[in-house]
Order: sequence, then C-alpha cells, then structure tokens
Amino acid sequence: MKYKSQKVAYWFFALSMLLLILQITYGFIMGFARIGFDNLHDFIPFNTARAVHTNLLVVWLLSGFMGAAYYIIPEEAQKELVSVKLAYVQLISLAIVGVIAIVGYHFNYWEGRKFLEIPRPLDYLVVVNVLLFLGLILTTLFKGKRQTTTALVLSMGLLFAALLYLPGMLPFDSQVTDSFFRWWVVHLWVEGVWELIMGGILSFLLIKLTGVDREVIEKWLYVIVGLTFLSGVLGTGHHYYYIGVNKIWLVVGGIFSALEPLAFLAMALFAVNMYRKGEKKHPNKLALYWTLGSAIVSFVGAGLLGFAHTLPQTNLYTHGTLVTAMHGHLAFWGAYAMIVLAIISYSLPNMTGRKLYESTRGRAAFWLANIGMIGMTVAFGVAGVAQVYLERKFGMDFMKVQKEISIHFVVLVLCATMFTTGIVLYIIDFYKHGKPTDEALQINE
Repeated sequence: MKYKSQKVAYWFFALSMLLLILQITYGFIMGFARIGFDNLHDFIPFNTARAVHTNLLVVWLLSGFMGAAYYIIPEEAQKELVSVKLAYVQLISLAIVGVIAIVGYHFNYWEGRKFLEIPRPLDYLVVVNVLLFLGLILTTLFKGKRQTTTALVLSMGLLFAALLYLPGMLPFDSQVTDSFFRWWVVHLWVEGVWELIMGGILSFLLIKLTGVDREVIEKWLYVIVGLTFLSGVLGTGHHYYYIGVNKIWLVVGGIFSALEPLAFLAMALFAVNMYRKGEKKHPNKLALYWTLGSAIVSFVGAGLLGFAHTLPQTNLYTHGTLVTAMHGHLAFWGAYAMIVLAIISYSLPNMTGRKLYESTRGRAAFWLANIGMIGMTVAFGVAGVAQVYLERKFGMDFMKVQKEISIHFVVLVLCATMFTTGIVLYIIDFYKHGKPTDEALQINE
C-alpha cells in the first residue's frame, strides 16, 4: 500500500544528498591542509572547515532520518500524513536554519562548543522545527490503523533524539559541567537513540526485502533496544574522566562501552539471519546491499573499533587522537550513512515508478564508497597509532608529529577520492530516478 504523502520524503532525501556533497567538500579542505595544500585556509580556516564538516554530518543524517520517517510511518500506520503542507514547511525551515548556521560559521557566528557549535538563537529554531516534525509523525502514527513495533521503535528513537538535544542548550559557567551535559547530546545520540532509529529503519527494510514474517523480525528489535540502552547510557562515562569527573567513571564507562559491540553484533546477526531465512527474492538488490552492508560495517566500525578504542587501558593514550577519527568515520558510515542510503535506494523506485534496481553505476557506487571508506579508516588508524607512540609515549611536540604523519593523509585523500566517486555515482542514480509521481504512489484499496 502506497501513500501520496510519502513523496515529501523525496525532498528530504534530496536535501540530504546536497548536504552530503557539501560535507565531503569540507572534508577535502581539511585533508589537503594536512598534506601542505592549505591555501584555502586564508578564506576558510581549519577550525571553520572542521565545524562545518562535523555539523553537516549531523544535519544530512537527520534530513535522511526525517525522510525515512515520512516514508515509513504512513506505510506502517496505514494512513496518509496528517498534513503534507506542514511537512514542507518543516523541510524549508530546516534548510534555512542549516544555511544560516553554515554561513555563520564562516563569520565566527557560533558558540564554540565542539560538535554543538550552532548559535543559541538557532537552537530554539531547531527545537521548534523538530517539535513540528514529531507532531506530524506521532499524530499520523496514533491516528493510523495500526501501531507496529517497527514504527514505535523508529518514533521512540526520533523522540528521544529531540529530548536529548535539550541538555546541550543549558547554560553553565563551569566548563566541566558544560562538557558533562554536552556529552549527553553527542554520545547518547550516536551511541544510544540513533541506534533505535537505525534499528527501526533496518527492521522496515528487512520486512520489505526478505519477506520474513514481521513478528520474527520485530522480536529482534526488543533485543537491540535493550542492549542499546544498557550499554549506551552508562558507556557515556568513558568521556567523563577526561573532563575532571570522578575516576570511577573511567571504569564504568569502559565496562559498558565494552558491551556496546553486542548491540551492533545483534543487528548484524539479525540482518544476515533474516536475509538467509527470506523466501522472497526482492528485485531491488541495491537496497539489499546497502541494508546488509549497514548492519555488517556498523558492527566493525562502531562495535569492534569502538571497543578497541574505548577500553580504559587503551583510551588513556588514544583519546582525542586520530584513532578517534578512525573509529568515528567507519562507525558513522556503517551505522547511519549506509542505512539512510539503503532506505533511499528502496523507496525511490516506489515513489518514482522507475525500477532502476540493477545498474552498473549503482553497484559501482556501493563498492567504491565502501572500499574508499575502509581505506580512509586504515589511513586514519595507522596515522593515529603513529601519533600515539610519537606524541604520548615519546613526548614529541604535537606539530612535529603532524608533519611526521602527513604521508598517511596522502593515502587518506586518495581513498577519499575513491569514496567520493562512489557517492557521486549514487547521487547521479538518485536524480536518474526522477521526481515522485502520483501514479507511482497510489492507494490500493
């Protein structure tokens, strides 16, 4: 059953693709600076490029999550979105806030708090925007004919993500207290409630792509939710020790961070097991590649690399080094970026009527992007280990170390070029599908 209101998802996906390209562009600006080509820094300082790069990551992923919700919720609830006009208002306001924030960073209009640089007046606009989004989604869900576990987990993740944004808006005079609550946003988003969003989208895609019974798939969601909350909440403690909080948090954070791979392992086993059980041979192989790839790569990037990096004995040396970038890039790519690309790959043919399931360009996009990202991860890892030994074991000056490891950024830029080629091919496929049509989105009575 398809709903005409689902076409609003397309425009959120289109916004996310635009923001993704911008995010990659600023990543290249930083990469070239690391190997000596930093002429652009006269116009775009490194700290500005970094803030834009990390903030665009959050905004393009949120745009993708919102698009996924606007596509999934009507189908799961078996009801048209309560107000398509308000959904477009929310899209436009989100884009305006993003543009003001990014332009503002270039003129030092920001708070200067790492990962939460957005100025306070824009924070309030973000809250209004997200409240409008949640109002549309939750009203549609609870007025619908059914409330499935998949839809409820997805909605719960989006609701908690909104609530956990609020601690980052509280004003504090103490740097320690400010950082304490800042991690509630930064850590509990990416290693907590965003996992629920990923789980909800993953469940929806597996139901559609494998044909396995909904009850079987949704039982796994309860396991994932439980593991996510158990490990994610107390795992936040591995950040606290470094801002002056009691030493016990290093132990608590380390122990529960070690449990975080279990949630991602459950997701990986869940996805592969459902695929093997599936009797339905869905023609959309590209969506299946991205779906299974997301579950597997997230286990490696967020699970295994996160575990190796956050153990207290290791984290004392690796915290804040390029080892963090190694873990962060593959974790975000596998857990969140790939699942957004998966729902886009699944929904586009349904919204546009163009069944571009199997294309050489689509397969090349998948493999080039993934091989490029793995190459970037290895480059970050080797540079990070070298940094740890030279800087924190042998006491070399920070800037001298950066020169010593600059060769690894040459490899990084080459791998990033391969990754970007894959993303460009994906976006070409996105626009080849064309725009949604009412004929493709018909209610089948």
